[in-house]
Amino acid sequence: MRSDEETKRIVFEAARHAFAVDGYAATSTEELARSAGISTKTLYRLFPGKAALFEAMCADRLERLLSAVDLQANGDVDIDTGLRAALLACADLALDPDVVALQRMVLQESAAFPDLAANFYKNGIARTAIALARWLRVQVKKKLIAIDDVDEAAGMLIGMVASAPQRAAIYGGLPLPARKDIERRVRTCAAIFLDGSRVKAT
Repeated sequence: MRSDEETKRIVFEAARHAFAVDGYAATSTEELARSAGISTKTLYRLFPGKAALFEAMCADRLERLLSAVDLQANGDVDIDTGLRAALLACADLALDPDVVALQRMVLQESAAFPDLAANFYKNGIARTAIALARWLRVQVKKKLIAIDDVDEAAGMLIGMVASAPQRAAIYGGLPLPARKDIERRVRTCAAIFLDGSRVKAT
């Protein structure tokens, strides 16, 4: 007998695939239940509706990817290494094929289902920026960097690292960058940022 947590994981996988391929509106709860190998009664017991399932699925995926950003904030690594690791985690999230597919779907469906866009922003974009801002705040407290507004800086950094390749994939149909290209972009962004914000030794 599977636990509810195990069942939710299976439902999330089925939902990710169905939403990305068929879109939110065209995906039925009956189809999702069938794909996950459960009854619709079990699906509704776990999630009161399709919107709740979509929100939980996004939150679950992003929670696991965002944990990498949180972990770096606690490490005793030099700021260059730490920033590159934090930015790479953000880029891995923003440029993850599943996340990009979900974002494409949210954009397509947002006029008919405005709550989808709001939930995706709250559970994804905003949480990523908050996690990175938390890391930056630690570095400011250590007097390693000087930033007036860490929240604004976090948004700028995520934009530098991920926005252009993400837009190219979503709107231009271009392939997502390879890992080595993401790592190179992260190194460049980290160097530019630290060059302007690092506290100089007196």
